[in-house]
Amino acid sequence: MALIKNIFVTSNNFQRKILLASLAAATGTQAATLGTYDGTTITYGGYVKLDALFSSYDSGSLPNGSVGRDFYVPSLTPVGGSEANTTFDMHARQTRFNLGTNSIIDDVALGTFIEMDFQSTPVGDDRVTNGYAPELRLAFITYGNWIFGQNWSTFQNVAALPDTADFIGNTDGGIFVRQAQVRYTHGNWQIAAENPQTTITPYGGGTRIVADQNSLPDLVGRYNLTSGGLSVSVAVLLRQLAYNNGINPDSDISSASASLTGKWMLGKDDIRFGINTGDGLGRYIGLNTTNDAVLNADGELEAIETTGAFFSYRHFWNDDWRSSVIYSRQVIDNDIALTGTGITKDTYSARANVFYSATPKLNFGVEYAYAIRELETGSDGSMNRVQLVAKLDF
Repeated sequence: MALIKNIFVTSNNFQRKILLASLAAATGTQAATLGTYDGTTITYGGYVKLDALFSSYDSGSLPNGSVGRDFYVPSLTPVGGSEANTTFDMHARQTRFNLGTNSIIDDVALGTFIEMDFQSTPVGDDRVTNGYAPELRLAFITYGNWIFGQNWSTFQNVAALPDTADFIGNTDGGIFVRQAQVRYTHGNWQIAAENPQTTITPYGGGTRIVADQNSLPDLVGRYNLTSGGLSVSVAVLLRQLAYNNGINPDSDISSASASLTGKWMLGKDDIRFGINTGDGLGRYIGLNTTNDAVLNADGELEAIETTGAFFSYRHFWNDDWRSSVIYSRQVIDNDIALTGTGITKDTYSARANVFYSATPKLNFGVEYAYAIRELETGSDGSMNRVQLVAKLDF
């Protein structure tokens, strides 16, 4: 009996570690314990953050209310404007809050996690009260080695996100998607079926078409490897791209993409890196800078090939001061006979920052960012941004 009890205790502790690791990966921080009630531990976490942004564009401006004024969105860098424009914005919309639970039911770890922020909701403005509606970031159940609900895509390695003042930081070449999914983890392996969606460029160019007509989920396979200070994730994404507008015949095609990302610890310092490439990668990379596919003259889909890469180096000057430098780029292989020339060809950004930790959880920082977006016409536009932040984790 003692042996059986020890086996159960060991199994329960292992499953709890899996659950806590899942929550840490989802939030980027360790959750604090609120209390334990009837065998269920309740955790909470999040932060309050103030952002102040001075943004200068050499080819036009972004309108009030554009998300590109609150954080960097590669596809929104103005191109072709007649004059330069400078704006100042201050907001606390990135502030977030999360709640989680974990317990052991019938010797299996069971947990929940819900997180919200105010970053991208269209409800609210900054005229008088700056009232913004909360939006769902994450909401999932963990049961043993399974995850059910909305989480970071299994194709994305959250551990490779750089330490930046910007909301994302490696936006151009990085994968950034949250969506509903069913995921199974076994050792270093993960497989998932995730919510599909197809974004499409009309024949000849024009307003993006968002088609929700897939008959199959997006499928992800991922392998995580850790050796010494190096952790690497290799992932493959298989997708069905589908569209039917009721006029042209049904069109669906298959696409495949691959990702290699990682983090290399150098004492306290670290290097984070990644390369992502494939056909139909569009909405997964660069905040959907390009679309998954384009319609040809016959109304059929043709996948768009995209490649992105990023690199960051973080250095700790001492216990209180740290800095990061980041470079990120995305290159899009458009067939301009189908897309037209008024479409994004290439985006990249470079940034450098310095953070001061007044306490272990209170950080102040300043970051400079420079970004370029180029169209297939050869026209381009640039952004210079200085961002000041104050952030308290709890």
